[in-house]
Amino acid sequence: MRRRDFLKTTVGASAASVLAGSSAFAQSSWPNRPVRLIVSFPAGGATDLVARPWAEALSKAFGKQFVVENRAGASGMIGNEAAFRSTPDGHTFLFTGNTGTVSVPLLYKMNIDARQFVPVGHLGTGVSGFTIHPGVGVKTFAEFLDYAKKNPGKLNFGSSGMGTQPHLRHEMLVYKTGLDIAHIPYKGGAESLQDLLAGNIQLMNEASTLPHVKAGKLILLNVNTPTRFVEFPDVPTLTECGIKDADMGSWFGLYGPPGTPKEIAALLNAKINEISAQPDWKLTMQRVANLPVQASIEQMQKIWDDDWKNTAEVIKAAGIKIE
Repeated sequence: MRRRDFLKTTVGASAASVLAGSSAFAQSSWPNRPVRLIVSFPAGGATDLVARPWAEALSKAFGKQFVVENRAGASGMIGNEAAFRSTPDGHTFLFTGNTGTVSVPLLYKMNIDARQFVPVGHLGTGVSGFTIHPGVGVKTFAEFLDYAKKNPGKLNFGSSGMGTQPHLRHEMLVYKTGLDIAHIPYKGGAESLQDLLAGNIQLMNEASTLPHVKAGKLILLNVNTPTRFVEFPDVPTLTECGIKDADMGSWFGLYGPPGTPKEIAALLNAKINEISAQPDWKLTMQRVANLPVQASIEQMQKIWDDDWKNTAEVIKAAGIKIE
């Protein structure tokens, strides 16, 4: 059975059980004030763009404001620590991609144990790809490879920070191809995007670039997903471009601090899956390059565990280190 089918068949039963078993809790006062969704990167970046429609949807679903709070810096570690140390009463959660709960914890010595976060809900699979400034003069991935080989050291790749998923995508490309492309880390994806649009750097690999691709300001060379993305049907996958086993996929999750009540996590998980199943939500997420996923807390935990293991193996094989 395919993973997608497995998720769909098991989530429905899990959600029904949760809602039935938590009916009494559902009548309680939670949430009794605005709920903070801490995003560890600046406004305008890929995580922020996904978080804001989710905050709006959850606000409508629960009748209380879910508010995005950007706590950027240190490759997301500042926001992660703020969420981790918050009071576990169901009014503060971490909204992050697997950068925050997989790649950064594997590459940095942190003041917290990210594995103690409480998984609450899977918020979708991100879509991105290597995006280049048109001033470079290339339009396809093959042309990009040829240019990079003939012009070592002339291309600069901007990311949302050291140890983030975009950084790992750059490292994997360099590892697989031997290209000489400098990595320029920024405080967040919004800042690197500004420099890409200005031509100060030439490459990025973040979802925040895609609206500018549609506007004709940037060129998308590939997508980092197993299959092509409906919004860009003519853009090939990295595997189709001849770079196999190099995809560093991204996905988003909602996490509570250690000690978050199980009842609250269960109610949120059920509501997130309900929203994710709506056809209109698929269109909403496509606009921010995100693909809805339905997953129980247990399934999300497994996805997290598998990604942790696979990313650790990639980091070791590619010799990726934070200097």
